[in-house]
Amino acid sequence: MKKILWPVRVYYEDTDSGGVVYHANYLKYFERARTEYLRAMGHELDVLSREYGVLFVVRTLGIDYLKPARFNDALLASAEVTGVRPASLTFTQTLTRGEDLLLATAEVKVVCLGVDGFRPVAIPAILLHSLKHEF
Repeated sequence: MKKILWPVRVYYEDTDSGGVVYHANYLKYFERARTEYLRAMGHELDVLSREYGVLFVVRTLGIDYLKPARFNDALLASAEVTGVRPASLTFTQTLTRGEDLLLATAEVKVVCLGVDGFRPVAIPAILLHSLKHEF
């Protein structure tokens, strides 16, 4: 499956007083890349919710912080699906400065929930079909 790279600019609001990105903000950058991954396949999260009655929530995640991101850096957040189960997706993600300086890596498992009851449900067939084909 393909990997998507999503550009992110570090704003002042993302940093601490030393100009270093606060650790929790990496989660925002990774979230944007996962959303854009699905969008690149033609699937909008609000449409999946409205038309298929599902939403995706983070179940587990692990991040390795390797080097600091700083104020005004131009970064690339990646997302790639590396695992598919009936009701969950696993994403492997990176955050780089430019295309080669690795700042952080993450593995994120998202689970598909029904909007009524917030219980795990099968990923819609239309999304599974897209995951099996290049976009």
